[in-house]
Amino acid sequence: MTVTRTTGVAMAADGDHCGRLLAALEEFRRDRADIARSWGTRLAATLSAGGRLLAAGNGGSAAQAQHLTAELVGRYREDRAPFSAIALHADTSSCTAIVNDYGADELFARQVRAHARPGDVLILLSTSGASRNLLTAAAAGHEAAARVWALTGPAPNPLAEAGDEALCVRAGSTATVQELHLVAVHMMCAAFDAALGTGGPEARRTCA
Repeated sequence: MTVTRTTGVAMAADGDHCGRLLAALEEFRRDRADIARSWGTRLAATLSAGGRLLAAGNGGSAAQAQHLTAELVGRYREDRAPFSAIALHADTSSCTAIVNDYGADELFARQVRAHARPGDVLILLSTSGASRNLLTAAAAGHEAAARVWALTGPAPNPLAEAGDEALCVRAGSTATVQELHLVAVHMMCAAFDAALGTGGPEARRTCA
């Protein structure tokens, strides 16, 4: 009986999670997907012209940021040239030195000052949109004349307001926001490849 009851509770929880995700995904598809496609297309133009992407986030958002840069330096679906994309949190020696010497709020901002050039893209991912180290990074991005894109949870939030552009997803939990951020990352990559003409038919259908 205990096993049956526990299994039933787990199945109900899974169903609730999937239901919330499906509802949020439908809203994302209707209201936000075009932004992800536009970002991917414009990112292709920037990187193919010699610019670079800088990406940052905390926790699960750091994983999403690194997922994006890996797809650009490596590949998404079809083989193509590598492009310059740096996940700022991945340089552990720099990160720990900066936090030790300058404090946690400077974690990403100091790296942005080092790496960003005019016209580069800085994408900042946050489920809350309130992380201090991302807000200081956004300010540093503006100082460097980079374009600052904020990929966040529900609006309004400070990071969305600090970015030049924002893609804010509506969802009731951090987990669902992160899942939708991954959808946005993959849509950006598909649009990126399609803009370069290397995505293949599947990527072009995704971006239609």
